[in-house]
Amino acid sequence: MATTPGAIAARLDRLPPSRHVWQLVILISLGACFEIYDLFLTAYIVPGMNKAGLFSPESLGIFGALAPLHIEGAGTFVFALFAGLFVGTMCLGWVADAYGRRTIFTMSLLWYSIATLVMAFQTTGFAIDLWRFIAGIGIGIELVTIDTYISEMIPAAQRGKAFAFSQCIMFTSVPIVALLAWLVGVDNWRWVVGIGSVGAVVIWVVRLRLPESPRWLARKGRIDEAEAIMARIESAVSAETGRLPAPAPAIEEQGTASFAAIWQAPYGKRAIVMSVFNFFQTYGYYGFAAWVPTLLISKGIHVTQSLEYSFIIAIANPVGPLLGSFIADRMERKWQIACAAAGIGTFGMLFANAMDPTLLIVFGVAITLCNNWMSYAFHNYQAELFPTHIRSRAVGFVYGWSRLSAALSGLAIAFFLGIGGVTAVFGFIAAAMLIVVITIGGFGPKTRGLALEAIAH
Repeated sequence: MATTPGAIAARLDRLPPSRHVWQLVILISLGACFEIYDLFLTAYIVPGMNKAGLFSPESLGIFGALAPLHIEGAGTFVFALFAGLFVGTMCLGWVADAYGRRTIFTMSLLWYSIATLVMAFQTTGFAIDLWRFIAGIGIGIELVTIDTYISEMIPAAQRGKAFAFSQCIMFTSVPIVALLAWLVGVDNWRWVVGIGSVGAVVIWVVRLRLPESPRWLARKGRIDEAEAIMARIESAVSAETGRLPAPAPAIEEQGTASFAAIWQAPYGKRAIVMSVFNFFQTYGYYGFAAWVPTLLISKGIHVTQSLEYSFIIAIANPVGPLLGSFIADRMERKWQIACAAAGIGTFGMLFANAMDPTLLIVFGVAITLCNNWMSYAFHNYQAELFPTHIRSRAVGFVYGWSRLSAALSGLAIAFFLGIGGVTAVFGFIAAAMLIVVITIGGFGPKTRGLALEAIAH
């Protein structure tokens, strides 16, 4: 059997479902739990930070200049995180293409764990926002690298389910951070931050067991290393399942690892479609997820009750991908994204007009389920659209636009909340979701069940 990059990819794609391959998904997803934990801290610690006066104009320093724009101080915390994420994804997404998937996601996990721990000891809003920005850079690199790794390691017929399963594991951290915030109370937000950063270091050690992506090694000309890893994987899978099926004919990718390569046909159109999508999808996703307690408080719910309701809503986070795993490889990815976006817009307007606590929780859960359906589907989708030699760079570029809009989302949500309440917030979100449906539904290519190399042609 000839050992070429295309042959390595074909051998990966012929692997049947096995415990060995899924253990790789579990290992990387456990580390990502703390990444998601860190991302979703905002919703549950901002009320405590506000109470402590950390977002007063005096504490925020230069960020206090936003006060005349009717932007709440807490919006600067959201802005700092996503500004860091923008730098990590847009400017540093290429590092995993240059230095390897495994190396980069282990280092970036350690990076943001340390930065988050340092943030927990800060006593001014300015310092907290600064360290939130630094942590965001590491998280941004991590997000891109995880998507790239899973797409390259999982056979084509199982990719959708793998992304859904991975996000099911990852999003178990959301109810955990919500529960911790509720149990320790708003005054002890530093404990919530510190627990997450320490746990991430433990998972960093576990991740050292992960192999490098054979696809990446082969494209880098490191054929012997790719062959050695493939041989170990095939041996383990064969021992579980019996004789392996024959691989499909190899498809060799062409091209160089440069930014200009993103704009060569057919990738240029895909980059534009996914950039537009990412810029607008974030307003629906983080516009709700990062502001749940604050939105509930704005509807007259007491701060303690808002954390309790937020925890109940947060429980739905791992359930969405779990339910989605049953259709992840049966329904075309682009239509999953479009349907989920339509659901976010619809249930968001229902949430905005509900006053009964039960209905608020029901609609909040529905929004969360749709958000997570869209999340695993688009993370899978955008990693499939580009070839191995530019996958991390291209995903970082298109995903970076979502980090930019997410940086703006804290300011935008705070602005709409100030001028029109929760109804204005969800009217804005519904408009963003309509753009998502039109962009992906109208212009996105089909990818379901295809080898990455076939999608790239």
